[in-house]
Amino acid sequence: MINDTISDMLTRIRNANLAKHQIIKVPATKITKNILEVLTEEGFIYTFEEINENLSNYILISLKYKGKNKGPIITELKRISKPGLRVYANHKELPRVLGGIGIAIISTSQGIMTDKNARQLGLGGEVLFYIW
Repeated sequence: MINDTISDMLTRIRNANLAKHQIIKVPATKITKNILEVLTEEGFIYTFEEINENLSNYILISLKYKGKNKGPIITELKRISKPGLRVYANHKELPRVLGGIGIAIISTSQGIMTDKNARQLGLGGEVLFYIW
């Protein structure tokens, strides 16, 4: 049983990037699916597909690499809000990751979105993780 599905997904992505794997498999939940939609829109991953098989749901994620030496697009993933310590920010306090180079993924009342979108809509929420 996995308690923190977001951390589990981020760790699997981080490990697959280091090993230069093209496709990874993570357990499917609503929140991981919404996070992957945002990561696809922002260009960090190619695609993802939800698979339902034998009472177990999982998601196949296709990772993105750049150049001939296959350097990963995702340089770093950093979990901010954890089950033991939740981190919230209002729209004025939303973090800027590396001066705007990276993005922060925020869970708001209107769904999961980037810090830039949340700032434009004037929404705050739980700061899930940073990615660059």
